[in-house]
Amino acid sequence: MEGMTMTRTRSCFSFSLPLQLPPPTTTTRMRMKCQYSRSVAVAVSVPPPTTTRMMSTCPPTPTTGRVDRSGRFSSPRSARELALLISYAACLQGTDPLLLFHRRLNAKRVPGFVFDKQLLLHYDHMSFASQPIHVATHQEEQHLIHQFDTDSAFEADVLSAPLKLVYTNFVLRFTREILEAVATGWNQRIHLINQVIPQRWKNEAPSKIIELCILHIAMAEITSKGTKHQIVINEAVDLAKRFCDGQAPRIINGCLRTFVKQQSEESRAEDISESEAIRLA
Repeated sequence: MEGMTMTRTRSCFSFSLPLQLPPPTTTTRMRMKCQYSRSVAVAVSVPPPTTTRMMSTCPPTPTTGRVDRSGRFSSPRSARELALLISYAACLQGTDPLLLFHRRLNAKRVPGFVFDKQLLLHYDHMSFASQPIHVATHQEEQHLIHQFDTDSAFEADVLSAPLKLVYTNFVLRFTREILEAVATGWNQRIHLINQVIPQRWKNEAPSKIIELCILHIAMAEITSKGTKHQIVINEAVDLAKRFCDGQAPRIINGCLRTFVKQQSEESRAEDISESEAIRLA
């Protein structure tokens, strides 16, 4: 039998409140677009991209160093990922990301809901995309499809659980601070983003919602939180590897490095102007 190639799209963003997206499959995937009009975003769907996603077996190998003694995510990486999920959903709904964050944070639990914290030990923040998977038979294809769907459901269980069960207070506080910075400078940042993104992204901006959210979050953290830009860029690239398609990680890396260079040059020019003004005074 002639060999077949399986492809896998990006991970699913799934929320219990207020947005529930359909899980991804290997054959169909509705990718969401976002059209911006100032702070308003209108979501529309487009055909799926044909990119790959390599998922581990379920449950995956337990991870270490990301869950504290209370059994909740405690790393800055989890805060940035949560900020991305919230920003993405906020764009699709055309709502304020902080409002959406607090809505999820304070959402009432469904009666009888039970969350197994052991799931957090197997959740991998470093699960990245891979090359296409080649299979020889239809049976192998169906097995991998089942594996992919099972892993997607596993991730959805974690990402849709009540926030206070999944994240420490530190992570929730850091997420809120990032979202505050994102929301506060959103309109001004659009101009900066347009200066650094490639032309094809400008032409396809409504289909680049996740990529643009990553840029917003990274730029907001650099300018508002004062985090070292090397750390922020590395984190943004990893988020792009995890949730984006194609050349997005490389492009985001270049965009952010250009942004940092521009910021440094502007700061240097301001310092020179202030020094000159003091000298002439």
